[in-house]
Amino acid sequence: MRVTRFTAVAAAALFTVSLAACGDDSKSENTGSAAAPTTMTSSAPMMSSPATDSMTNFGPGCSAVPTDSSNPGSFAAMAKEPVATAASGNPVLSTLVSAVKQAGLVDSLNTAEELTVFAPANSAFDKIPAADLKKVLADKKTLTSILTLHVVPEKLSPEQLAGSHKTLQGGEVKVTGSGTDFKVGDASVVCGNVQTANATVYIIDSVLMPKS
Repeated sequence: MRVTRFTAVAAAALFTVSLAACGDDSKSENTGSAAAPTTMTSSAPMMSSPATDSMTNFGPGCSAVPTDSSNPGSFAAMAKEPVATAASGNPVLSTLVSAVKQAGLVDSLNTAEELTVFAPANSAFDKIPAADLKKVLADKKTLTSILTLHVVPEKLSPEQLAGSHKTLQGGEVKVTGSGTDFKVGDASVVCGNVQTANATVYIIDSVLMPKS
């Protein structure tokens, strides 16, 4: 039976080719109708989605982040944890984490639904004179005001980043730039679009200070 069906199909195909070769107008219309499925098939590549960079980390400072996914400070590990916990595993953010703990902000940051955090790298805190930094860390009210100025209560993708954004502190931060080149006030984003379970983090090279 299979041989018979194959022979029938082959004969039908040969007959169709013969019709296409004829010059009769009515037969040409039939041929055009038969070609329609071929046109639909050729559009199949359009179904594939274009690649997107919306989740890609960027910036020279990203090279300091551990690449081993088993390391709690890696991008892969941070993406699984809420923001304060995620930052605690990243060696680039150890001073910030100490400040967050000192201010008692760990739980409020971890339980927030969606945040954008402009996270000063350790080198950002190094720009502050040691005596001044020690004084700020000892003043919980001032420290809380500084840290919450770095937090926006919504997730901002790189495409949404430029502009003025209200912070948890109550003030605003102004972000300028585009693509992979951004400044938050006078601070530069050195590693951007770092994902955690509840926040998008942009690591910056200076500490933002509230307006007096």
